[in-house]
Amino acid sequence: METIFWWIRQIILSLAGCFFLIFGIHVLMAAYQLEDPGYFVMTFFASNFMILISATLLLGFVFRMVRAFKRSKDNQE
Repeated sequence: METIFWWIRQIILSLAGCFFLIFGIHVLMAAYQLEDPGYFVMTFFASNFMILISATLLLGFVFRMVRAFKRSKDNQE
């Protein structure tokens, strides 16, 4: 039962990472519509920071799930 909750938690965290990755890309595209250079620079760097962090977290969650899946597959054999 504990492993089911672990998988559910990892899937929810991965979905949150996907959401913030997509949101960061949307903010990046919206930054190019801004007229004020100051707002553009702040929005551009904020969106890149959001994309970087969410992509790193998403990669970490996926790597952890793949590693756990391979480990459980090896234990069954």
